Amino acid sequence: MRLKGKTALITAAGQGIGRATALAMAAEGAQVWATDVNPKLLESYAGTANVQTLVLDVLDKAAIQALVARMPAIDVLFNCAGVVHNGPILQATDADLEFAFNLNVRAQFWTIQAVLPRMLAAGAGSIINMASVCSSIKGLPNRNVYGTTKAAVLGLTKSVAADYVAQGIRCNAVCPGTVDTPSLGERINANEDPVAARKAFIARQPMGRLAQAEEIAPVVVFLASDEAVFATGQAFSVDGGITI
Repeated sequence: MRLKGKTALITAAGQGIGRATALAMAAEGAQVWATDVNPKLLESYAGTANVQTLVLDVLDKAAIQALVARMPAIDVLFNCAGVVHNGPILQATDADLEFAFNLNVRAQFWTIQAVLPRMLAAGAGSIINMASVCSSIKGLPNRNVYGTTKAAVLGLTKSVAADYVAQGIRCNAVCPGTVDTPSLGERINANEDPVAARKAFIARQPMGRLAQAEEIAPVVVFLASDEAVFATGQAFSVDGGITI
């Protein structure tokens, strides 16, 4: 029970990596506040021990602040919410860039701002941000807006880690490769040839397959736990060999 006694807030916990992590943290003894903008997605948690569900729009700063104020404690924050934009820079619009920055970066900025005072008062806390190997780590085709915003997440992560390293706060980022989540399925099915699109995603993974959300969650659990007490400001790649 590596997280016994800890309270964790997770965004975008309705499906994919967020849901897998919420279940993994709850199984390790954490009291999990699983949030999502879609209330239907949260219904799957019915009867799950150690999980409290709440609807949260991470693009609403006041809503984030109100939720954090309600929490009895806040030991762990997992910023999982995000969006993937497809296409090169010449196909990107200002609206694409603005929305991606708001959801991938500004929302994390706001949640960190909201939880930090509570963590600092407690003298401890672990913040885990969802980034990607597609960032400042590696450029991937047709991911200009996405890679730009995820590079910003890594900068945010390192900045927070540097500012609060001596005050008991750790801030790290998880950088997955391609994960077989419902959101990926939606993007694949939006292609004219979904079968070919899935094959293309698999082809860029040296392991020859896509990751499962349950294979990313243990890294987040580790970073949330006291086992990772000496790790901060790091980008943890879980990418099936993309960055070898």
